[in-house]
Amino acid sequence: MSLARPRRFWLTGAGNGIGAALAEEILKTGAHLAASSRSAAPLKVLSQRYPGQVLVACGDLTNSQAVREIAEQITELWGSLDTLILNAGTCEYVDAKQFDASIIEHVLRTNLLASSYCIEAALPLLQGGIAPHLVGLASAVTFLPLPRTETQGAAKVGMRHLFESRRIALAPEGIEVTVVGPDFVDPALAKKSDLPAPLSWPADKAAQHIFDKLKDRPLEIAFPGLFMAELWPLSKMPDPVKLHSSPPIKD
Repeated sequence: MSLARPRRFWLTGAGNGIGAALAEEILKTGAHLAASSRSAAPLKVLSQRYPGQVLVACGDLTNSQAVREIAEQITELWGSLDTLILNAGTCEYVDAKQFDASIIEHVLRTNLLASSYCIEAALPLLQGGIAPHLVGLASAVTFLPLPRTETQGAAKVGMRHLFESRRIALAPEGIEVTVVGPDFVDPALAKKSDLPAPLSWPADKAAQHIFDKLKDRPLEIAFPGLFMAELWPLSKMPDPVKLHSSPPIKD
C-alpha cells in the first residue's frame, strides 16, 4: 500500500511576519509548500531548512501575469493544490490631517486585487486537490472602524466580502473557505502605533493559533474576545489614537 502524499499548500506573504511563522507551522507537518514573497532571500533560507518541501515562488502579486506564472510553476511541479492561504498584504495608516487617496489605491491593490488574482489563478488547481481549502486573512478592523485605519479597513472589508461570497459559490465544488481575522501581529506595524501593547500578538503565537484552528475548517477564525473588547473603546475615542504614517510603496 502506498503512503498518502503530503498536503500541498500555497502561502502568500511567506517572507516575514505571520506568513513566515505560518510557513514554519505548515512545513513542520511534512507538507509541501509553495511560498510566495516579493523577496527570494527568506524563501531560499526556508527551502534549505526544509529540503524537498519548498517551492520558491517569488513575484509581485499585484501583477496578474506574475501570479499566473506562479500558478504555472505549481501546476508543473504538483499538478494541483490542496490549500491556498492568502496572507500577503500591507497596512498604511492615514494622516489624520492630510487625506491621500494614493495610499488607499496602493493598499487595495496589494490586499484585495492581489488576493483576487491568486484566487483566479489557483481555482483550477484547487478543483483538482484533495479536500481543497481556501483561507483568507482579513482583519479585526472589519468589525469596527478605528482611528486612521481607513485604508486597511476598506481593503479588508472588501477581502472579507470576497472570501465569504466565494464560499457560497465554491460550496457545490467541495472547496471550503475560512476567513481569519487577526490584527496587530506584525511587530513593525505595532511599533508604528500608540495602541496598548497587550493588543499585539507575537507572529509565532498567532500562526500557531491559526494553524491549529484550520484543522477543523471553521467558517471563521477570530482571535480571543478580549482582543475585540479592548479594541472597541478605541473606536469611540474623542482624541484619535496617534498612528505614525509612512509613505506608500510605489509600484
